[in-house]
Amino acid sequence: MGKDNQPKHRQVARVLQRRAAVRQPYERLLIVCEGEKTEPQYLREIQQAYRLASTHLLVLHSQFGTEPQQVLKYALSIFIKGAPERGLHQRASDRIVVVFDRDEHQTYHAALAQAAAQNGKLKNDEGAAVQLDVVVSVPCFELWLLLHFEDVHAPLHRHEALERLKAYLPDYEKGGGGHWGKTQAHLSHAIERAHHLAAQNNPNDGIQPYTAMHELVSRLIHLKD
Repeated sequence: MGKDNQPKHRQVARVLQRRAAVRQPYERLLIVCEGEKTEPQYLREIQQAYRLASTHLLVLHSQFGTEPQQVLKYALSIFIKGAPERGLHQRASDRIVVVFDRDEHQTYHAALAQAAAQNGKLKNDEGAAVQLDVVVSVPCFELWLLLHFEDVHAPLHRHEALERLKAYLPDYEKGGGGHWGKTQAHLSHAIERAHHLAAQNNPNDGIQPYTAMHELVSRLIHLKD
């Protein structure tokens, strides 16, 4: 092959064009969870199953604490400052997702209000407005898994949700892995039930059973679409 005698700036432009052509166009998500293991592992299992690049999906747990306001604060801090050790540059996200439970958290409602006030006000590294989503489960993440197997209509304590879930997943333990694989076959039922609950209840109530996990899971599954 002959030597490329084009000016240097044109050669550089061609390289950049080639890189842009192969760059995957789907949305870049930063997800920060309250839990250190259960929720992050579940979401990373989905990431692996659908081969979502780490440059487009980064799942972390809050290092500022588990209170909802602390989780939100950590998510905003990581977005602004970046996480070079995880390959995340400053403001290199199109959407921030904060995941936490109702439980007995003291700052639950304050975090919901703060997130709503911040939504759309942040700018990413391309100058575009960033969506800030809050994905909560009332009373806890185990409700989402339980919906894969049965309907839930009345309020329940997180301990009850856990015990009812163990009737279907006897070896279930918080902090364990493999929950995506064990529940995936029933996903369509969980989505339908969660959608029904979301149509009746809302996260601000904090008492009636509710989860937005079906929205997040559906987004990840269809992220490349």
